[in-house]
Amino acid sequence: MGRILLSAGHGGYENGSLDPGVQVAGTTEAREMILLRNDVVRSLQARGVPVLWVPDTLSLQETIAWVNGQGRADDFAIELHLDSSPNEALRGMTAYYIGDNADRRSQGEMLLTAIVRRVPQLPSRGAIADTQTGLGSREFCRSVRIPSLLLEVGFLTNASDRQILQNRRTDLAAGIADGLAAILRSQPLPEPVYESIRIRVNNQDYPERGILINGNANIPVNLAERLRLDLGSTEIPRVRHRNIVYVKAVDLRAYSVAVAWDNTTRTVILRTTLDLCVGLMGQIMGHGSTSDVQRMLFVKAVNGSALTQFPDLPQLYREEAEAEGVNYDVAFVQMCQETDFLRFGQGVTAAQNNFAGLGDLSGSAAGASFASARLGVRAHIQHLKAYASTEPLANGVVDPRFSFVVRGIAPRVENLSGRWDADANYGDKLMNRLRQLYVAAQLL
Repeated sequence: MGRILLSAGHGGYENGSLDPGVQVAGTTEAREMILLRNDVVRSLQARGVPVLWVPDTLSLQETIAWVNGQGRADDFAIELHLDSSPNEALRGMTAYYIGDNADRRSQGEMLLTAIVRRVPQLPSRGAIADTQTGLGSREFCRSVRIPSLLLEVGFLTNASDRQILQNRRTDLAAGIADGLAAILRSQPLPEPVYESIRIRVNNQDYPERGILINGNANIPVNLAERLRLDLGSTEIPRVRHRNIVYVKAVDLRAYSVAVAWDNTTRTVILRTTLDLCVGLMGQIMGHGSTSDVQRMLFVKAVNGSALTQFPDLPQLYREEAEAEGVNYDVAFVQMCQETDFLRFGQGVTAAQNNFAGLGDLSGSAAGASFASARLGVRAHIQHLKAYASTEPLANGVVDPRFSFVVRGIAPRVENLSGRWDADANYGDKLMNRLRQLYVAAQLL
């Protein structure tokens, strides 16, 4: 039987300073996760499940290095976190797993089910691929070499979740221990040799083989270099097996490589000759590549009722963007980011038809309002064009802050960081949403 390697998120030193994580209502994420971790350890030990826990003073990178140094093939790693949101109504727990790994997804669902059995008052938001997060990955899922999950136990910003965490910690820990014990029992025995898989690149069979590690297709790093991909020296985790260095194929999506899997032939399929021009991907001015139906399915996959009030929104974004020469794919994913896939919140309501977090001239908390969905979309498109182009508008100005933008200062999505939003990673988050749209549309 393997062991559980358990980490309490945050609490260590990042860049020389102690990282408390989220701070709400007189407590911190680090404090709550350390207390929960201690109870989980006791609960696992009571079941006779071997458990190691990460020292609390380690940074994220040090934690990953510690787990990789301690972990064995039959072990399982998990890190405990708490979520947060300006929308205090959001609640529930989420298990994040490395993208495109059915085994990890199943284990995440197994863990959540076990917790709900013990604490039915704590809702589950499901097992979610790390590729669906804002930046497109969770480092603990992505860089830990042994099977792993990252569990967001709930929202510290939600009073109900916080009360459960602080008043029913023992039950919550028992549920986590139940799930982890079940995961260890379900883990297959480690294979002495990784399965060899075929590789197909741009409709051509590649002569070298890849390997399957923990359900993830890995390709020789030399192939990535032959595709002229600059992976850097440390950004993408590598595995050495039989004197060959491999990288996960799914990690190449960040470099605009389409990745698919043919289970019948055990082949990982890579495609770089996309309809999308990699050099143009992320430019605000230009043409979109997805259909109205593909954009509709993208938003509904996250929020099933998203288009109930705005059934024509994908079409409106295409029509208004084409009128101004703006890439409607970029505008649409920004709408998803700004409205949390049309859930709104942060003081903005659906009735305002404000799909981009646009402010009004008075600087009110709720921001601008528009008489119709089309006008709201038009204002969004105009604000993007103000940033990305010096060309005149095709339609009359409805964006209340159009004249305050320095025209053409942000031609690419990445340039919107620190301008559209104070978040230094804002542009990266939009680029990741754009990649997610293209993956969903099978363009990437």
